[in-house]
Amino acid sequence: MKNLTKASVSKLSATMGIALLSVMTLMPLTASAANDSYDLLKAADPDLNKQYVRGGFGQIQNKKFNRNDGRKKLLLIGDSQAQDFLNTVMENGALAGYQIRTRHIPAQCQPYLGDPAKSGIESKDEALCAKVESLAKAKPQIANADVIVIASLWRDWAVNMLPKTIENLELRDNQKLVVVGRKSFGRISLRHYLRMSPAKRAALKNVINTKFLRANNTLRSRLPAHVFVDQYALICGRGQSKCPVFTPDGELISFDGGHLTKAGAKFVGEKIFTSQALADL
Repeated sequence: MKNLTKASVSKLSATMGIALLSVMTLMPLTASAANDSYDLLKAADPDLNKQYVRGGFGQIQNKKFNRNDGRKKLLLIGDSQAQDFLNTVMENGALAGYQIRTRHIPAQCQPYLGDPAKSGIESKDEALCAKVESLAKAKPQIANADVIVIASLWRDWAVNMLPKTIENLELRDNQKLVVVGRKSFGRISLRHYLRMSPAKRAALKNVINTKFLRANNTLRSRLPAHVFVDQYALICGRGQSKCPVFTPDGELISFDGGHLTKAGAKFVGEKIFTSQALADL
């Protein structure tokens, strides 16, 4: 160091100071990025999310309405899409004026009420569907409900038979029916998202399967607005073929492309409860 001039020493000190400042500036960014990655991985944890999706629904499944509860009675029927719907209710504090009960119909069996010969249930699922819940088995409780909400991973045959199914429910004029359309958010790729900035994540949209959109359009064409909840239009925008993957706050909406995270349930609920079918409940 004895060969360094005062000018050289000053220049070296300045350079070291800038380098140190750069390191100090980068350190919190690195920690922030690490925390962000951890939060995203945690939000997408399949085991935790599956427990969340099923949890609230299972607690009130196949329970009778409470005669001592003066609130109106709402019966929610369907598969994991109905479980998601209940979570949108819970995360937004909606439907507080109702006592809610649930009944689970597996996606393979579909919400169908009619001639078994006209059912589209696949032969490999017939034994299962004969044993589990169905609209026929739920009909006594349906008759006792003020509001009936049906949500499902709708299959084409059940969509085509839905008008007949509704007719066979034999609902009274003072009962309200709500049919919730399906939703999906495309293929979820965590590895890809981990390399993206929060701003890019918030702007990201995935392409939706055209088959799902066609079934949804059929439902919309056959059901009035006070009955049908068009989730694709409400979440993604009417006529859109892409849906957001993250909330505006950068939180993952769906952990598997079809089912909602806790943040996703909050976000989706804020959208769908503006629909004509749900806004007056």
